[in-house]
Amino acid sequence: MVTIHHHAEQRAKERGALTDEIIDTVNVGEQFPAKFDRIGFRKNFDFNSIWNNKHYSTKQIEAYCVEQDTGWLVITVIVKYF
Repeated sequence: MVTIHHHAEQRAKERGALTDEIIDTVNVGEQFPAKFDRIGFRKNFDFNSIWNNKHYSTKQIEAYCVEQDTGWLVITVIVKYF
């Protein structure tokens, strides 16, 4: 199960990430070690749209998580466009 912390929800909205994309990133994305004993998950999505007045073909979501008894808790979300 993937739970998204309120802070992560706010940052995701500001950065253009959708809840479904975050959950998909954690469930099937590339896993990597992160600072502070956290685990990062990364996945690229076809974007082919405009963000901040510039066209990008790809949106990359990085979700930084901690593991809990019930699954993953997403602490924050970073979005990169290219």
